[in-house]
Amino acid sequence: MSLQSSPDKTLALAAWPTASSRVLRFGVLALVGSALLALAAKTQVPFWPVPLTMTTFAVFMIGAAYGSRLALATVLLYLAEGFAGIPVFAGPVAGPAYMMGPTAGFLWGYAVAAFLIGLAADYGWSRSTPKMALAFFAGDAVLFAMGFVWLAFFATLSSGAVGLGASAAFAKGVLPFLLGDALKIALAAFLVPAGWTLLGKLRG
Repeated sequence: MSLQSSPDKTLALAAWPTASSRVLRFGVLALVGSALLALAAKTQVPFWPVPLTMTTFAVFMIGAAYGSRLALATVLLYLAEGFAGIPVFAGPVAGPAYMMGPTAGFLWGYAVAAFLIGLAADYGWSRSTPKMALAFFAGDAVLFAMGFVWLAFFATLSSGAVGLGASAAFAKGVLPFLLGDALKIALAAFLVPAGWTLLGKLRG
């Protein structure tokens, strides 16, 4: 079956009818999404082998619910807030220097992952748990790849050294988070289609 893009039929946009201003809707949803990302970054869940922050989960949900354009704008707004020095990231520090530090690849990876997941949602994948799980996996793989490459080869660390090297970057920046992200993918892939079911019931 051929794919047919439906950018106005993602979950968030379907829940907010277009009778109101599209610009207002876009702006409010982007602000709400950036606030949710900041809250998720500050939220830690005890887990093994490392505690989970919920940022990637929020990226998954925003991409799936918002679609590609709005999800990308939302994450870029979040990053712009961090660039301006607002402490929206997991730690208490933000600003331009932080965004060129060891985690920069992951930060920019959020934007790419949200766009890719949102693109799948534009084509109606958010109504299907298996398709959404595939989209989340693809987005997460790109996010990890960007974070790994930056951490391994380009990140300027506090010591002034450049990069950790591939093996150290994988051991510290990827491996400890794989199990947690698999759980987030499973949860998000269940919740997004369930959101469509709930919306349908609310509308009768």
